[in-house]
Amino acid sequence: MQTLAPRFDYAAARHELARRIDLAREAGPDDVAGPPIRRFIGELSVVAEPFRRVLRKHPQVKAARPRTVMLLPGFATHPVRMRYMARRLEAAGHTVKRWGLGFNWGPSEDNVAVLEDRLESLAERHGGPVHLVGWSLGGLFAREIAKRRPHAVAKVVTMGSPFSYSPRANNVWRAYHFVTGHRVEEPPMEIELAGKPPCETVALWSPRDGIVHPRAASGRPGERDRAVALRCTHMGFAWDPQSISAVLRELDNS
Repeated sequence: MQTLAPRFDYAAARHELARRIDLAREAGPDDVAGPPIRRFIGELSVVAEPFRRVLRKHPQVKAARPRTVMLLPGFATHPVRMRYMARRLEAAGHTVKRWGLGFNWGPSEDNVAVLEDRLESLAERHGGPVHLVGWSLGGLFAREIAKRRPHAVAKVVTMGSPFSYSPRANNVWRAYHFVTGHRVEEPPMEIELAGKPPCETVALWSPRDGIVHPRAASGRPGERDRAVALRCTHMGFAWDPQSISAVLRELDNS
């Protein structure tokens, strides 16, 4: 007997689309804003990055002590966007692993649980705690799993991650609302964004960031151990030489 596939509920789909559009069209707070538009436009420089890499010299850097590193991508990006950084860290002698979730479409209890299991597996397989390097939203994931599995995390490094100030102090919260279906301040799980993980936690931030407000990415004392200022765009955190150099220094200094 042939089983018929369930019929697609067009009415429910239209209702959900309308709900997400309404979320994206919400009025922003009067006292909070993302970086100025000129900074946001500056993020377009990322299109020239593949050409810059052809001319870029890669100095031979060797890690003081090889680490196991997990890279966590930003919102709506795939781990392939961090492949350049991964190659530079590997060239220095580190073991670099992807986070195992593909595109980062936002948090849920299910994907955080998968991430926790992967973290535990990596720590067991490589014989020690893992260093987490998270870009933008990936940094929020890193901070959260470090709180849940502190024994498996050696250090957390965030890059332009909006863990402080206001969750709407960025230029993509409307896109986030539409894609995830929930407000930035109402994730589908219990989380304290500004709460510092129980391991060393370093926040890389940039005054040139065109997506996340510097106050949100640098944090306040007690929300991270140190904040390190760079001079790159938000997209540049994944490939800019100074960003990669900063990550290498943090791996050596842990």
